[in-house]
Amino acid sequence: MSNESLDLPPTRVALLLSGGGRSALNLDRAFREQRIHATTCIVIAHRESHAGVALCRNAGMPVTIIPRDAPDLDDAIDRALESARVELVCLAGYLRRFRVGIRWQGRVLNVHPALLPDFGGEGMFGLHVHSKVLESGHNESGCTVHLVDDEYDHGESLLQRRVVVQTLDTPQSLADRVFAEECSAYPEAVALWIARNRKT
Repeated sequence: MSNESLDLPPTRVALLLSGGGRSALNLDRAFREQRIHATTCIVIAHRESHAGVALCRNAGMPVTIIPRDAPDLDDAIDRALESARVELVCLAGYLRRFRVGIRWQGRVLNVHPALLPDFGGEGMFGLHVHSKVLESGHNESGCTVHLVDDEYDHGESLLQRRVVVQTLDTPQSLADRVFAEECSAYPEAVALWIARNRKT
């Protein structure tokens, strides 16, 4: 972390999740350990029953539940983000399309468990991705951290990490190795975004 970044308050980050919360916990840990000059100011999920909700609360993160069937869901999400004075949104295993529009353009990141542009798009998440990689016969996979736009897995790539596909890989074994790379790639990409966007 540069001394210049310490002259500014921590970047206020929102984490959106739909599952177990591993990516959210990983990012928040990087913030708390001061590897990145940022803070988790809100976690948004759509169901109390998501495993990640309890884990994030236990880690001290402020969690807001906005039911998926809420009227004007996108507007409700925007209001929650604005109320928390969010500067950067990180999708952390979030399985719903996030409405970027003009308001959040250039301020939303996602990590995808493949080397985009391959194996991206609607329905390509979790083990579905790793199964398709193995079926394709590709000899490598990895993860991509990218800016989010209004198409699935489409925005500018900030960085990628690569892993070798092994002969005896299953979707789960490949997923485990790719996630290990995500754990370093996503915090690094957040730090890169902050360096690019918080000059003053």
